[in-house]
Amino acid sequence: SGKNYGRVVYEGLKGGLDFLKDDENINSQPFMRWRERFLYVMEGINKAASVTGAVKGSYLNVTAATMEDMYERAEFAKELGSIIVMIDLVIGYTAIQSMAIWGRKNDTLIHLHRAGHSTYTRQKIHGINFRVICKWMRMSGVDHIHAGT
Repeated sequence: SGKNYGRVVYEGLKGGLDFLKDDENINSQPFMRWRERFLYVMEGINKAASVTGAVKGSYLNVTAATMEDMYERAEFAKELGSIIVMIDLVIGYTAIQSMAIWGRKNDTLIHLHRAGHSTYTRQKIHGINFRVICKWMRMSGVDHIHAGT
């Protein structure tokens, strides 16, 4: 549930982490809808910051099926006080650029998760290196990239 998820975020931040992020697969499943998750995560962030006296945060995944849904989620995250939202690479390059433009207009950082990159980075003969994708994404306007291992 969103409440349990928010509790885990709080415990991690209180325990010494500075930032956490949603899993790239967390979207808005029936057992944990995005709005409820955002509310409880922000509650956990604010509580942990208050208890520790340190700046804390978490990347809220706003990835959705449509731009309208992503804008709605990002706006809600911003209204709750989030300074960074997360999107997945699988939303496509046009959507990534659109979210980057939204981020600039709304003074919100955009974290890009690499979900889906292996469809063209693991091909030995005709694939491309993930470093190239990272450069494309920075040129597209994202602020932070989950580069993985």
